[in-house]
Amino acid sequence: MQGSFICWCCYFHSEILSLGRGTIWKRSEVVLSDPDPDPEFGTGRLSFVVAYSPFDVQPEFEITEASMCSWSEKLNADLSGTMDGSTMKKYRREAYHRVFVNRSLAMEKIKCFGFDMDYTLAVYKSPEYEALGFDLTVERLVSIGYPQELCNFVYDPVFPTRGLIFDTLYGNLLKVDAYGNILVCAHGFNFMRGPDIREQYPNKFIQRDDTERFYILNTLFNLPETYLFACLVDFFTNCPRYTSCETGFKDGDLFMSYKSMFQDVREAVDWVHYKGSLKEKTLENLATYVVKEPKLALLLSRMNEVGKVFLVTNSDYTYTNKIMTYMFDFAHGPEPGTAHRPWQSYFDLVVVDARKPLFFSEGTVLRQVDTATGHLKIGTHTGPLQHGIVYSGGSSDIMGDLLGTKGKDILYIGDHIFGDILKSKKRQGWRTFLVIPELAQELHVWTDKSNLFEELQSLDVFLAELYKHLDSSSNERPDISAIQRRIKKVTHDMDMCYGMMGSLFRSGSRQTLFASQVMRYADLYAASFINLLYYPFSYLFRAAHVLMPHESTVEHSHVDIRDVESPMATRNRSTSSMDIKETEHKRHHLTRSIKKLYVSAAIGKI
Repeated sequence: MQGSFICWCCYFHSEILSLGRGTIWKRSEVVLSDPDPDPEFGTGRLSFVVAYSPFDVQPEFEITEASMCSWSEKLNADLSGTMDGSTMKKYRREAYHRVFVNRSLAMEKIKCFGFDMDYTLAVYKSPEYEALGFDLTVERLVSIGYPQELCNFVYDPVFPTRGLIFDTLYGNLLKVDAYGNILVCAHGFNFMRGPDIREQYPNKFIQRDDTERFYILNTLFNLPETYLFACLVDFFTNCPRYTSCETGFKDGDLFMSYKSMFQDVREAVDWVHYKGSLKEKTLENLATYVVKEPKLALLLSRMNEVGKVFLVTNSDYTYTNKIMTYMFDFAHGPEPGTAHRPWQSYFDLVVVDARKPLFFSEGTVLRQVDTATGHLKIGTHTGPLQHGIVYSGGSSDIMGDLLGTKGKDILYIGDHIFGDILKSKKRQGWRTFLVIPELAQELHVWTDKSNLFEELQSLDVFLAELYKHLDSSSNERPDISAIQRRIKKVTHDMDMCYGMMGSLFRSGSRQTLFASQVMRYADLYAASFINLLYYPFSYLFRAAHVLMPHESTVEHSHVDIRDVESPMATRNRSTSSMDIKETEHKRHHLTRSIKKLYVSAAIGKI
């Protein structure tokens, strides 16, 4: 916020509260109205809470320019003089209730809340749902000619994680960073070591943009096939009937490449989802496969009070209706004692068969759904938005016109990093909220295994100590092999706490491709969107400062750049207190010279 407090209007809402240590303080909510609002904050209204002693400030006074100045000076004095470090520590909600912020977002600017359904509103139980998809896919592969032994496979949730890449040339599962550097490489269930990896991938690096060869397994729906790829490679590698080759395997005169195997698995997965019995079995056992969130109706009803709410799902109406009916199947409404409401009443707009990510570009024809039969009505919908009508297809542009909102007015909440988050952000400029169910486990390991993270930091300290007294003139070469081995051991132990393929977000100190995508495209993220219940709709989600290495590793002690022994020390664009008068004098003369030039130019035109 720019400018002084003189140009602000303010009012107080006060109450008495205790801040500990037996001291009674006054709590005031200060609402400031800015006549020249900063676009980052949106409305020009800023609400925050200050605490001060009731003995220092009068409860009622007339707000004048002078009192505003004295109030701001007094607040600054109170903050700097009476609050110690422990009192000033930033309040944070419980970790499992937190919404994490990559880019600042003012909730009061959001006019419309959008939702995906699968794995967002309707969270499928793990590992039950993944095991069902895995078994059905194996059955499909066996039905098209794959060995009967595949039916012995049992889904293991400990192995797969999201964000892995399948190499269709060599049949490997790869965990990479944002630049394509390989962090983990597994051939079946055999984890390859550095020298073996370099034989197939020089410099332990891949070209991620080679999408013909490398397939990213980014979604929760990809977890069963991720494990199935490992099972198939392991089976054909170790089964005596088959001969392993670099790019596939042989059975007599028959050759099956890993690329062909990949295509078969992908087709089998699509068949299970669109033509098979996955949805049918899910609907037959909803309590087994779908999490029923009791706070869902409460959050949506509160969103209804401050904006519009819409649902956009790729699922068809029949499946969507049965899932959502189950999700809202409670005896009461949003709160106990309120009347039950049908699920459609919580949404201003419902779109099924959206075909995301196509929905975020050209889209498809927008049609109405006959909710009695589940069939589509003939013709294209061209009228205004009608509450309670379910639509099929369309596009994000059409949807924005119907709702009267667009771009950054919309906060879209989904689980698919590509289909929901990346495309809505890049093509429409929507604000984005990524649901990451695995975050609960990630937070558990981060807190429960803090000793491993601390040991990694200690090893960095030991490494620095070995080189502390050495410079370019030193011939001494410290033996760091033991520290390097220990770093690898601790990193491996840390990764195994998450699962066989390690953390979703990192490998040791290096972030994964998935982590980089989350940071780049998701404005907010959390284990569940229900965490929004713990924040007011006036909340300013403020992104943490992202420090570069020269900031995070250098302490805030004063360093006079003129004392630094470097020719680059002359690149100083700041001024010391002694040079301020001289600098101002030079600026004054420069301004006068520019004014003379303008006057001369004007006279010349006349």
